[in-house]
Formats: sequence, C-alpha cells, structure tokens
Amino acid sequence: MAKTITLLCPNLVCRAILTVPDKVRGKKIRCGKCGTNFVVPGASPVKASASDATSAQPVSPNANQHSTG
Repeated sequence: MAKTITLLCPNLVCRAILTVPDKVRGKKIRCGKCGTNFVVPGASPVKASASDATSAQPVSPNANQHSTG
C-alpha cells in the first residue's frame, strides 16, 4: 500500500484537507477545491537529540561588548 500525506490547503479561505501520495513531497501541486498551487513540504528533518543540544558551547552575553577606555 502506498504511503500518503494528509495536509491542509494553504489558502486561508479554502483550508481543504488534501490527501496526496508520499512521492509528491517537495513538488508543486494544485488544490482540487480552490485551484491554489503550492509546494508539498519535504520530509521532516530528524530532530537533534538532547545530547547534541548540550554539546554546543554557549556564547557569553558579554562577548560582543567593547571596552572603552
């Protein structure tokens, strides 16, 4: 069975619920109800794990201040 994506038409007046094949990710499609053309979002990026977020070095809040003197 083919995978499908369920999404909303981006037209704020229409907001139709659309079901499209997974293979159209990243491609331009047209809403069958209102005719609005839009690009189907690509695959969701993999979320970073908590260990990746904590390994980044924080920037000091005073790093951009210049001493005058």
